[in-house]
Amino acid sequence: MEGHLKEENCSKNLSLISDHMHRVKCPLVIDDVPLNSPTLNVHAAESFIQQSMTIIMEDAVKKATDVREKVCEWRFPEQLKELLDLELGDEGESESKILQRCRDAVRYSVKTTHPRFFNQLYAGMEPYSMVASFIIEALKPSLYTYEVAPVFTLMEDAVLRKMMEMIGWEEGGDGIFNAGGSMSNMYAVNLARYHHCPDIKELGLSAAPRLVIFTSQECHYSISKAAALLGIGTKNVYTVPSDERGKMIPSALEELITTAKSEGAVPFMVNATAGTTVLGAFDPIEEIADICEKHNLWLHVDSLLQRCHSAQASYLFQQDKFYDVSYDTGDKSVQCSRKPDAFKFWLMWKALGAKELEQRVNRALSMARYLAQEIKKREGFRLLMEPEYSNVCFWYIPPSLRNLPDSPELWKKLHTVAPVVKERMMKKGSMMVGYQPHGDKANFFRMIVISPQVSKEDMDFVLDEIHNLGKDL
Repeated sequence: MEGHLKEENCSKNLSLISDHMHRVKCPLVIDDVPLNSPTLNVHAAESFIQQSMTIIMEDAVKKATDVREKVCEWRFPEQLKELLDLELGDEGESESKILQRCRDAVRYSVKTTHPRFFNQLYAGMEPYSMVASFIIEALKPSLYTYEVAPVFTLMEDAVLRKMMEMIGWEEGGDGIFNAGGSMSNMYAVNLARYHHCPDIKELGLSAAPRLVIFTSQECHYSISKAAALLGIGTKNVYTVPSDERGKMIPSALEELITTAKSEGAVPFMVNATAGTTVLGAFDPIEEIADICEKHNLWLHVDSLLQRCHSAQASYLFQQDKFYDVSYDTGDKSVQCSRKPDAFKFWLMWKALGAKELEQRVNRALSMARYLAQEIKKREGFRLLMEPEYSNVCFWYIPPSLRNLPDSPELWKKLHTVAPVVKERMMKKGSMMVGYQPHGDKANFFRMIVISPQVSKEDMDFVLDEIHNLGKDL
C-alpha cells in the first residue's frame, strides 16, 4: 500500500514537472544549434531601420538634392578603400559602426539625384517611385506567379495595357518590365529570331541558317552584346550608315539587306532607334517599317513572349491552379525572380497623372532648347548640332584656342580640353557632365536634360562653371 502511494505521488510529480516544462519550453538544440527562438531581435531591427531611415532622409534625400551641396566627394579607388574599410570579418560590428557605414556609403557616392548631375540619363529625385522602391525592398516580392505577388502583377499588367493603348495597339500586344534597356534589346533580338526560326528554341543553333541583324552605327552597344550572347555573332550585326544628324539612312539599309542575301545570309531583324545614346537622334521609323514589311523582317508579333521563353516549370506554373494562370507572368521572362519595377512607374503615374508626365517631357525639351540657345550666344562655346531631343552636345573652346583657324591642329588640341574640365569638376564636386568623341569628332560635352528639378539657373551655371574650370587651358 505504501509503495503504491509513493509510486502514485511520483507519477503526479513527474506530471507536474512535465507540465511546467511545456510552459517554459525546454530548449531544443540540434547539432549545438538552439532552435526555439528566432535569431533576429525584432525590436532591435526596428530601431536600426528607424535610425537608418533618418540617415536616408537627411543625407540621401535632403542633402543629395540640395543645389548647395556637392554632387560627389571624389576619392581615388585606393583612398576610398581605406576610408570605407571594405574587408569582411568573422565577427559583427556594433550598431553605431554599421550606421556610420551607411553614412559613409551615402557621403562618398555620386548624388545622381542632384540638380546638377547631367552625366547620364537620370531624372532627379522622384518621391513616389522612391517610396515604391522602399515598399518593394520591405516586402521582397518577385513577379513569377500571381500567388506570390498579386498586387504587383496586376499593377504591371495595368501599366503595360495603358502603354499599349497609348501607342495604338487596340488589340493584342504583350510585354514585361525588364531591369534595363540592354535586357530589353536582348529580348527583342531573341523574339525576332524565334519568330523567324522557332525550331531554334529546342534544337539550338544547328536549326538556324546564318542570321543577320541590321542596326545603325549610332545604336546602343547592347545589340552587339545580345548577338554575342545569343550565338548570332557580332560579325552578323551589319552596321547601317547614318546621316550627319545620326539617323539611319533607309536606302543604305536596303542595300545592305540585298548584300546579305547575296552572301547567302538570312536577314531577320532591323533595330531602329528612337533617341540615340549620344546625339539623341530618331531613325526614320516609317520608312524603315516599309522596308521591313517589303523584306519580311521583324516588326511586331502579338503574344510571342510566352512561346519564345516558356519553360513550363511544373513547380511554378501549374495549369490547374485555383485562379487565372494567365497572370503567372514569370514564364514569359528569361529570369525567374524579377522585381516589380512597374510599381514605381504605376505609383508615380497615379500621383502625377498623364498630363503632368507629358508636361515634364515638354519642359525637358524646352530646357534643352534654352541651353542650345545660350551656347550659341556665348563666346567659346559651339554646338555640335541642333538638338532633336534632350541631348545637347557642344564644345568648349578655351581663350587660348579661339584665334586658331578651323584646322586639324585646333581639333587635336580641343580633344584634350573636355577630359581636363571633367576631372576638375569631379574633384571640385560642383557638377557632373559627360563627354566623349564621336566618329572623327574631337571630345565634346553631352548634356542630358530630363530632370524636373532643373531650372534655367542650372543651365547657366553649367556653362559658367565649364568656362571657369577650363579658361586657363
